[in-house]
Amino acid sequence: MLTLADVVRALEGLYPPETAQSWDQVGLVSGDLEQPVSRIHFAVDPTLAVIEEARALGADLLVTHHPLLLRGVHSVATTTAKGASVTSLVVNDIALYVAHTNADVASPGVNDALADACGLGAVEPLAVVEGQPLGRVGMLPAPVSLSAFAQSLYAALPRAAGGIRVAGPAEASVQRVAVMGGAGDDMFGAARASGADVYVTADLRHHPVLEAREESRGGTPYVVDAGHWATESLWLAGAEQLLRDALAAGGRAGTTVDTHISTLRTDPWEFAVGAESPGGTP
Repeated sequence: MLTLADVVRALEGLYPPETAQSWDQVGLVSGDLEQPVSRIHFAVDPTLAVIEEARALGADLLVTHHPLLLRGVHSVATTTAKGASVTSLVVNDIALYVAHTNADVASPGVNDALADACGLGAVEPLAVVEGQPLGRVGMLPAPVSLSAFAQSLYAALPRAAGGIRVAGPAEASVQRVAVMGGAGDDMFGAARASGADVYVTADLRHHPVLEAREESRGGTPYVVDAGHWATESLWLAGAEQLLRDALAAGGRAGTTVDTHISTLRTDPWEFAVGAESPGGTP
């Protein structure tokens, strides 16, 4: 019988914990290594709704990208959302495993999935941080306008209320593209140094973007904020298949274990009001 230890071993082969950034919290969060695993559920976030979705599906293991316990907690009482999440996992015998920045740097991993969605070739690491290849940079097959690139990326991403925000002239020509799934406003320098025409990331705040655009004097790299959940959810399908393949290659029940990808959109934004381009550009 497939055990949690078997699955953890396969996951750690795909996303070694030692490749995570020093501030991160990855690996097994809950569960008994000897417990059997017949159903695995994948999601970006371990929210209460996702945990309930996993329970309803009869999952034994929930694999998420984002940590449940990234920062310290002093209570897991059900009076808090974190406590209720931990309690639900334990009471329903659902193990939780997190692959976060170790999945970002993996190849294939989160950033490769985003590079694929952008249509990039000749892909290489954007930067090396703590000895690990973070982000990706590559080339479109041919130059396109910034507006056309943003429209193509929008079509490749799952829908989210925030859509895509773009800093740069719509008619500008772009071909070399840097990407960093999730929050990436600390990588503007790397994007500029890479010679990218446009940098795709998420969670962008006013001051870092304004300062980056000032440094570029209005030129490249232009900036695309494509949404945190949207840019990272692309990883799930590939992770699901890689894990199935790894379990099968290890002589375990990789071809018979049930796997599911969450259908819940855990992007916290529900709708947007009045989004409009100042110059009327679509």
